Amino acid sequence: MRQAGPKFETTDEVDFVIVGSGAAGGVLAKELSSNGFRVVVLEQGPYLTPDQFDHDDLHVFFENALTNKPQLQPTTFRKTSQDKANPQPAVMYGRCVGGSSVHFTANYWRFHEIDFIERSKHGPVAGTGFADWPIPYADLEPYYTKVEWEVGVSGLAGASPFDPPRSKPYAYPPLPVKSGGVIFERAAQKLGWHPFPAPMAILSKPAAGRGACVHCGYCLGFGCEVGAKSSTLASVIPIAERTGRCEIRPDSNVFRIETNERGRVTGVAYFDSQKRQQFQKAKVVVVSANGAETPRLLLLSASKLFPNGLANSSGLVGKYLMPNSFLEVFGVYEHPLNDYKGAAVSRILHDFYEAGAQNGYCGGGGLDSRLAVTPVGFGLGGLPSDAPTWGSAYKSLLREYFTRTMSVSTHGTSLPVESNSFSLDPDLKDAWGLPALRVTFTDHPDDLKNTAFLMARALEIHQAAGARKTWHQPVQETQFFVHLLGTCRMGNDSKTSVINADHRAHDVPNLFLCDGSSFVTSGRGQPTMTIQALAYRAADRITALAKRGDLSV
Repeated sequence: MRQAGPKFETTDEVDFVIVGSGAAGGVLAKELSSNGFRVVVLEQGPYLTPDQFDHDDLHVFFENALTNKPQLQPTTFRKTSQDKANPQPAVMYGRCVGGSSVHFTANYWRFHEIDFIERSKHGPVAGTGFADWPIPYADLEPYYTKVEWEVGVSGLAGASPFDPPRSKPYAYPPLPVKSGGVIFERAAQKLGWHPFPAPMAILSKPAAGRGACVHCGYCLGFGCEVGAKSSTLASVIPIAERTGRCEIRPDSNVFRIETNERGRVTGVAYFDSQKRQQFQKAKVVVVSANGAETPRLLLLSASKLFPNGLANSSGLVGKYLMPNSFLEVFGVYEHPLNDYKGAAVSRILHDFYEAGAQNGYCGGGGLDSRLAVTPVGFGLGGLPSDAPTWGSAYKSLLREYFTRTMSVSTHGTSLPVESNSFSLDPDLKDAWGLPALRVTFTDHPDDLKNTAFLMARALEIHQAAGARKTWHQPVQETQFFVHLLGTCRMGNDSKTSVINADHRAHDVPNLFLCDGSSFVTSGRGQPTMTIQALAYRAADRITALAKRGDLSV
C-alpha cells in the first residue's frame, strides 16, 4: 500500500530535489529524508502499487506498461557521427515509481576488485578512454553490504572462489535451485568450473512486511505483486515516505535544471500530468534519471553560462556509453525442466570474469542459467530460427520445447569509447516538444571477441549437459540498450570526467549525479547493485557536505 507522504508546494525551497525514483533515486530519497532533510522526488512515470501488477504479457511488453514508451519518447540511432540517425526504438528503462528496479530480473552480484582498477592492471586499450575508478572496491564494500541487508538480497556467501571480500553474509538464504540450475551446475562442474547459487534481489523469506518469492516466473519485465522482488518501490521508498519528509511526485517529466547568475542550481522545471509547466525550488538537485535521461537533461539545460550543457565543461556529458554485452544460448532437453517457473536465475559462474587477459583482448564476464520468458514471449521468439512459425507443427513444437528449454546467458564487459554516446537529435521531438535522444554506437572489437568467447563456453555447458539441440543469435553489433552506463563518468580530473568521487558535478557545486551514468567501467553485467551501493555512499557524502554548510546556493 502506498504510504502517505508530505505535500510540498513548488514555491517551497526544499533541501533536495531528486530526479528519478529508481535504483539510485529511491535509495537517496530514503537516506536523505531519514537524515532530516526535506526531499521531493520527481518521477516521470506513474505511481503503481502491487495490486496493479499482473501477468498480462501484452500490456507489459506491447503497451510498455512499466517502461518508456516509444510513441512518447522516440529515439534515433546511428553507428558513427558521420551517419544519419534514423528513428528506431533503441533504449529501454523503467518509467514508473521504482524505475527499472520494478521490472528487472534481479540478478544481483557485486563488482569485483578488478572492475575498479582494471586500467592499472591491464594497461591502455586502443580506441578507448579506459580508466580506473576514483574509488576502490574497499570503499564500496560496506555499502554493498548495506544494499544486501536494507534492500534485500538472497545468496550464499563464500560459495564462489572468485567472490570479492565481504564483511557479512547475505541477508537471506539463496532461492531454491531450478531444474535448469541443476543441469547448469552439473555440466559446469563436469567441465571443471565453479557454479554457485545466484545472488538475487528477491526475498527467499518474508521480511519487513514483504512476501517471499512465490515462484510465479513473472520476474523479467513485470512488477512483483507480493513485494518479494527488491525494487526501490517495495524496499526503500516506503521508508522514505514514512519519515514525513519525502514527497514522491509521479507523472512529472523534468525538462530543465535552472541555475542562477553564480552558476548554482536553483531548482528544476517539469511538466506535470496535464503537460503544464511547473518549477520546484531546491537548495540541491540530485539527478538519478538513468544513464540516458541524466545526460539528456543536462544537455537540455544549456544556458549562457553553460552553452554546451549543464556540468559539461569536459565535453563528456553523454559520452562513453557502455551497455554490457549479452547473448543467450538456448538448449532443449529430453525431459521437462519447466524452467520458466520461479525466479529467472538460480545458478551462475564467474570462472571467466577476467577471460580476456588469457585470450588476447580486454574483458570478461559471467554465465548463468535461466529461461526468463513467459509463454507468449516464448511463442513469439523462443523457438529456433528453423522452426515452423504457424500451424499444427508450430503448436506441437511449442508444447514440447517450452517445458524442455533453458538458456545459458552471457554477461560481459563494454569498453568506454568516447564516440559512443547519447546526444540530442536536431530533428526529432518527443511528445513534450523536446529534442529526442540520439544514440551513436559502434561496438569495440574486444567486446565482440568477448561475447564470442563467452558464447562458446555457454555452448560447452549445453553440450556437457546433453542438450538435444542448441541455438542462438549470432554475435552482432549492439543497437538496443538496457544497461545505460558511463555517460557522466566520475573522476578526479574535471577535464576527463563530469563528477567527482562524491558524485558532485565538477562545474556546479550543488548538483549531484548518481545512477549508471556515474560508472567509469561497465563491470561484467548486472550493474544495479553497484548503482545502489554508490547511491548509499553518495548519500553519506552529500549529508556530510550539507551539514557543514557546503551546499549553499
